[in-house]
Amino acid sequence: MTEYNQIAKFLGLLILTLTLGVTVITTHSGLASAQNKTLMQATGIKSTATNVTNIVLVHGTFADASSWSKVIPILQKAGHRVIAVQLPEHSLADDVATVKRAIQLVGGPVILVAHSYGGFVITNAGYNNPNVKGLVYVAAFAPQEGQTLGTFFDPAKLPKDLLIIDSGGFGYLNPALFPQVFAQDINATEAKVMAATQKPASISILTEKSGPPAWKQVPTWYQISENDRIIPPALEQMFAKQMNATTISLPSSHASLVSHPDQIAQLILNATKGVTK
Repeated sequence: MTEYNQIAKFLGLLILTLTLGVTVITTHSGLASAQNKTLMQATGIKSTATNVTNIVLVHGTFADASSWSKVIPILQKAGHRVIAVQLPEHSLADDVATVKRAIQLVGGPVILVAHSYGGFVITNAGYNNPNVKGLVYVAAFAPQEGQTLGTFFDPAKLPKDLLIIDSGGFGYLNPALFPQVFAQDINATEAKVMAATQKPASISILTEKSGPPAWKQVPTWYQISENDRIIPPALEQMFAKQMNATTISLPSSHASLVSHPDQIAQLILNATKGVTK
């Protein structure tokens, strides 16, 4: 009987705690609503600041969201809400869906920013999306409809032993070669960390076709990496030209967002000022 009474008391306290918690949340929500500062609704997370553009950052293959770690504080200091998504990289469709969820979460207006393969993703995720007001490509692919990543990237032509494919069909850059190929203008310690944290991508992504491009619908910005050893600089110039993008060129490796974070952040900030809200 004593044990039963102890359980009953515990449940009573638990119910009281939950009731008080709900009351506090309800009261807070009512206050937030009255002040028109709702944190989250079905339409996304709304900013309490005026004229703020939300920014969604998309990494490429052989990297992850932490590759934006030097750019993010600059954008946040300027007053923007920032999300750096983690792509599954199991399929283009999954990656596009991941970015679309982030866009829905933060709400509009949104600038999509992508590095490398991420350009394929934002080209599709931003299409016909009213929240998306501009696109920024950082040494990134910007395909036409029907093109595949394999149109521009042939693993068979890579230097020997550069690409390592695991038993599940996911590809990595050889960590021993990563610094000199992907990030030759970054200090060795940092480049080794990037090699260790790289996100592998399914080789099947190479054959997936891009849909109608969002860059035909909204303003675009492009950064060319003059010393890129992953995407030829001439190809980057072609992408920028076909989009009629506002373009900057940096004496950078493929990892320009790490080696030149100030310039990349400024390009993104320029984009936030150059779009119609």
